[in-house]
Amino acid sequence: MTTTSAPTSRSASPNTPGQQLFRALRRDTVGGALLLIAAAAALIWANSPASAAYFAIRDWEFGYEPWHLRLSIGQWAADGLLAVFFFLVGIELKAEFTRGDLRRLRTAVVPITAAAGGVLVPALICAALLLTRPELLRGWAIPTATDIAFAVAVLAIVGSHLPKALRIFLLTLAAVDDLLAITIIAVFYTETIAILPLATALGVVLVFGLVAHRFRRVFVDRAWAAWVVLLSLGLIAWALMHASGVHATIAGVLLGFMIPAVVGRGSTRTIGTDHGASSNLDPSAECANRAGIDLAEALEHRLRPLSAGFAVPVFAFFAAGVDIGGTHGLASAFSHPLTYGIMTGLIVGKPLGILVSTWLVTRFTGGLNPGLRWADITGIGLLAGIGFTVSLLVAELSFTAGSIEHDVAKVAVLSASLLSAALAALILTMRNARYRRLLQARKQSASGV
Repeated sequence: MTTTSAPTSRSASPNTPGQQLFRALRRDTVGGALLLIAAAAALIWANSPASAAYFAIRDWEFGYEPWHLRLSIGQWAADGLLAVFFFLVGIELKAEFTRGDLRRLRTAVVPITAAAGGVLVPALICAALLLTRPELLRGWAIPTATDIAFAVAVLAIVGSHLPKALRIFLLTLAAVDDLLAITIIAVFYTETIAILPLATALGVVLVFGLVAHRFRRVFVDRAWAAWVVLLSLGLIAWALMHASGVHATIAGVLLGFMIPAVVGRGSTRTIGTDHGASSNLDPSAECANRAGIDLAEALEHRLRPLSAGFAVPVFAFFAAGVDIGGTHGLASAFSHPLTYGIMTGLIVGKPLGILVSTWLVTRFTGGLNPGLRWADITGIGLLAGIGFTVSLLVAELSFTAGSIEHDVAKVAVLSASLLSAALAALILTMRNARYRRLLQARKQSASGV
């Protein structure tokens, strides 16, 4: 296969401030920090004397009504911007199934089972605690999700010496968790479906996939072509999916899953999934000089800064803003049954489901990875309790905006996510210290000290 040469001047260009910013936004820690800052800013503003301005901005509507696109800014963030995040989720899922750990059943069965347990057990715990309040049962799925960006950011901060297998376990588990969360949203949170828009949307998704496969080299070598062609088709599919009644973020997942993710012969994966280790070269020029390039990697490389630096933080900013009502309102929220269900599901149900399901499946698959210990899996289970982005989305889908349940659910998600992050960081910091001591001991032994 011949490659199209790229201008060498672009490849040799120095690090501009823009390139440095994009490289920073590909780091897990930066994305997680922006997410946390956006949520904190929303909470502070929503509970300040200027709170009316926050809610006025969030609830301001614009868009074309005949196409069912007259939405509030908060809805645009949840339905529109978050589709970028779910598009990357679709790409990562496709990559996992075609070339990652999910490609081989033997290596995939443990994290797949762990993810299933981490979804089932929190849902059952939450539903059991809400049985006496049937009107709250619609929120059963809120504690089933994991915010992979936040979880990986915590792992990156505290886990400098943790085994690489632990990060792979978390990423694979999170990929399956995302798939299950997407399925839950599509199946349980779609009330009415308009068949014609849905069928047309699926048709556009298919065309998108055919075009992406047929012209993948063009879209790799010329970034503008992907923005013009693929973005246009993606917007059409998104609008039709929204008009069908199915949550529009599902379009993002389906579109991402249609992107080719098979590395051709002679290619070298330099973009990869480590968002912190990106090349200094311009991605389009770098990609153009490589044979058999993977379009999935190229698009992930280009869109990661947009997702981590803008789409997800903006969604968090408009989703996390809850008028707590001072200490009295906070006390009321923490005494609400919905809070018990969500927080118990995330803080207890997630790690319990992951630990039990992992223990059960390893009884039949030859045991846990030799490089890992059960204390490590406990830390990952607690990390999975960071629901944040997707849990906030499910909370918005579960209850009417402005209702007491809607606000209580968000307070519970934010509180449980922060507590899970703190507990996970505590355990993983201790584990990291142990692995650091073991590494130092091996080095001393090797040097004969």
